[in-house]
Amino acid sequence: MNRRQSEKAMDLDDLQPRKKLPDIVLGEDISMLSAHELESRIARLEEEVARCRQAIASRHATRSAAENFFKK
Repeated sequence: MNRRQSEKAMDLDDLQPRKKLPDIVLGEDISMLSAHELESRIARLEEEVARCRQAIASRHATRSAAENFFKK
């Protein structure tokens, strides 16, 4: 296979649907989860909190830019 063909070749794993992480339901019973499962749950929740904080910061920046634009 020449270089051009190898650049176009696709890994078969790329065609597989990505596995969706199971939803975390707030308030669900966690008494049956292991320590490892609880740590994973906390890590996912922390990632979601960070994502939300980033979205809030983006909204504030957009609002601030709009306010500065219209003050002129």
